[in-house]
Amino acid sequence: MRLFVSEGSPGSLPVLAAAARARGRAELLISTVGPEECVVPFLTRPKVPVLQLDSGNYLFSASAICRYFFLLCGWEQDDLTNQWLEWEATELQPVLSAALHCLVVQGKKGEDVLGPLRRVLTHIDHSLSRQNWPFLAGDTESLADIVLWGALYPLLQDPAYLPEELGALQSWFKTLSTQEPCQRAVETVLKQQGVLALRLYLQKQPQPQPPPPEGRTVSNELEEEELATLSEEDIVTAVAAWEKGLESLPPLQLQQHPVLPVPGERNVLITSALPYVNNVPHLGNIIGCVLSADVFARYCRLRQWNTLYLCGTDEYGTATETKAMEEGLTPQEICDKYHAIHADIYRWFGISFDTFGRTTTPQQTKITQDIFQRLLTRGFVLRDTVEQLRCEQCARFLADRFVEGVCPFCGYEEARGDQCDKCGKLINAIELKKPQCKICRSCPVVRSSQHLFLDLPKLEKRLEDWLGKTVPGSDWTPNARFIIRSWLRDGLKPRCITRDLKWGTPVPLEGFEDKVFYVWFDATIGYVSITANYTDQWEKWWKNPEQVDLYQFMAKDNVPFHGLVFPCSVLGAEDNYTLVKHIIATEYLNYEDGKFSKSRGIGVFGDMAKDTGIPADIWRFYLLYIRPEGQDSAFSWTDLLIKNNSELLNNLGNFINRAGMFVSKFFGGCVPAMALTPDDRRLVAHVSWELQHYHQLLEKVRIRDALRSILTISRHGNQYIQVNEPWKRIKGGEMDRQRAGTVTGIAVNMAALLSVMLQPYMPTVSSTIQTQLQLPPAACRVLATSFICTLPAGHRIGTVSPLFQKLENDQIENLRQRFGGGQLEESLELKAKGSPKPAAVEAVTAAGSQHIQMLTDEVTKQGNIVRELKAQKADKNQVAAEVAKLLDLKKQLALAEGKPIETPKGKKKK
Repeated sequence: MRLFVSEGSPGSLPVLAAAARARGRAELLISTVGPEECVVPFLTRPKVPVLQLDSGNYLFSASAICRYFFLLCGWEQDDLTNQWLEWEATELQPVLSAALHCLVVQGKKGEDVLGPLRRVLTHIDHSLSRQNWPFLAGDTESLADIVLWGALYPLLQDPAYLPEELGALQSWFKTLSTQEPCQRAVETVLKQQGVLALRLYLQKQPQPQPPPPEGRTVSNELEEEELATLSEEDIVTAVAAWEKGLESLPPLQLQQHPVLPVPGERNVLITSALPYVNNVPHLGNIIGCVLSADVFARYCRLRQWNTLYLCGTDEYGTATETKAMEEGLTPQEICDKYHAIHADIYRWFGISFDTFGRTTTPQQTKITQDIFQRLLTRGFVLRDTVEQLRCEQCARFLADRFVEGVCPFCGYEEARGDQCDKCGKLINAIELKKPQCKICRSCPVVRSSQHLFLDLPKLEKRLEDWLGKTVPGSDWTPNARFIIRSWLRDGLKPRCITRDLKWGTPVPLEGFEDKVFYVWFDATIGYVSITANYTDQWEKWWKNPEQVDLYQFMAKDNVPFHGLVFPCSVLGAEDNYTLVKHIIATEYLNYEDGKFSKSRGIGVFGDMAKDTGIPADIWRFYLLYIRPEGQDSAFSWTDLLIKNNSELLNNLGNFINRAGMFVSKFFGGCVPAMALTPDDRRLVAHVSWELQHYHQLLEKVRIRDALRSILTISRHGNQYIQVNEPWKRIKGGEMDRQRAGTVTGIAVNMAALLSVMLQPYMPTVSSTIQTQLQLPPAACRVLATSFICTLPAGHRIGTVSPLFQKLENDQIENLRQRFGGGQLEESLELKAKGSPKPAAVEAVTAAGSQHIQMLTDEVTKQGNIVRELKAQKADKNQVAAEVAKLLDLKKQLALAEGKPIETPKGKKKK
């Protein structure tokens, strides 16, 4: 490995401190480079720190590099550390960057620098004090400590910017700063110049924008200083809105069918990436596309925007043909079967599609062929002879996704024939090294076939002009922008749009009657055809770019097709198509410490979630809470238990239930009169501010962050009740009883507001709360922009009951075992019991000979690796790790073959 750092680069401080931990664990070369030196060949701007891995890959983020070094040392990830890292990136860095720029570049001092920082510094200090730990995540130094120390050191090394009253923060900072690795990092980066060493670096950075309101730290308490930041004008405005109540809501708009754009109004078209029909979606697929889009669609409807949310199954291609062969059905029968499975899964998860269609329709053929003909007549289609891989054993040309081999760019051994999942580059299948047919594992041969290509180079200028007008000021996620930029930087190349298949949209051109369109040419056209099957006025959505805002949700691997291939296709067609304005792409969701695998029985898939006994809204909440927005995230059973029991049961559910129960128990089920004190008025203003924060975040499609606003309001509500103790005041004199009424009335109105804010995230829970509180229909269907009194004095509520159930450790542990491969074993056992056939025979039938052959090959391959390492007398830990992989593969093979699993025998003692 090679670590590149630079003098005066603030990010170099934490990585050098973390690198000291990795010494002796791996060979590491540290190089100090100049600020203008480009060490990464494919980046156009200098970037440090950078860690070049032995595989040739690069890590750019200081946090990611530090994480890598800690993992090398055997550190196990924990939730608290990950929360601190997220807070450092989203809350600390924006205000810290602005403060450093203010101090070093602008030459300001004192409160101009410290003022914006006080809140985040206080947050760290309070956390350290409250937990009574010397470090952020426990009794020992963690990754979070090093990352935050490195970020803060340039500023806090000057005592003027480390307030004396923050004793816990001072102690923490001093402890870390006196450690030898940290001292050496400071000497290397700051060169005894202090913060001024950063001047050259900071002068070359864009001027940081003042942190927006949502950048404020949200702590677990309703702190006095948080409310004090509101001006008297803010409070007066918020209370005036509160007092207007329901009359301030806009009139309800009638639901129309079909949903169509209305000139002069906000018209939002939302698509979710079309799932392959032959795959059952797992939790990562669900959060990456349909669930994220559903939250935004529900939010848009609460704003009374004309909103059409559509999705459907992607049904053409070799994957469908192969699945049909496996199950002894026709491709159409397979599509019918799995389309229904997908629809059932999304229905259970509460996905509110306006239409859920499919791509095997006459409209799909008609619209795809029309776009193709327009491209052809305008000279954007090329013909060429293509070298393809053909499997002689299967007697067929192999679709890209049914070829696997070594990536020619990064060396990844499981690259697909169309794209490498590791480096993200597109591949022509014949470029793969050591290709294998994924169906039979034989080595395919190269054969020639004539095909059609979309002339992307000829369309590149149109695409760049469109991107230049669209992307600035849009809500394209950073990963989507990066992926498209990297494609354009390398230059576009003609892209094949036909395949030698039978199951697909026919190519309407003489000489190509035996071919169909490549699924990724016509799959994105599926959005258009699904709309056309929903309404014959589909062109009002899809040929109306001036009046329609198109949002497209997907995982990051789909970005090139939505941000480049489809736009080029319709730009070349010259038919005034609506183009995407906002691409919302997630990273990947992993399962515990690995990946989802249906064949190995690892992970929760959509058809299994309802069998866990955990309600759909709990799944929705947790997936949205860990939504992989800026980086990959992982589903964790332990974390699910913690979030359910702390955030839902103890925070949100506790507050809403208490507010309703106080109305029922103390006031006969009627909301009491409210006489607001100055403290109450400030609380109303603060809740209004948090609601506006929620709106700002969801308008920018920051779905995960907006969920935090809901939980923040409920925390403030719990604190408000706890401080005012209405259960005690109701037993006192007239003034105390009146105070109990005011507190209860405000609290139950906060609960009513939360029920509407929750609707995009947890629609069933939202509806339950609204029924319990008997919330007026107008308040249920529109989300106001300010906190208003929707339950006035005298309003009668319904029966209040708990919203959430506690998840128990043994329940979660059983689920962890079941979905960690256990359901595959259960399946095999059940099949063995339910049939007179021997268990081994039944298991072979269930697993399939192809799967067994694949596992056999993997066992052989892994066995060779172990033997080579032993022959080379490699490090014992390395050998042990590879042996563990081999044993795991053998276990999987035994399960697939229905054989008993052998327990490894230990060596006999001499």
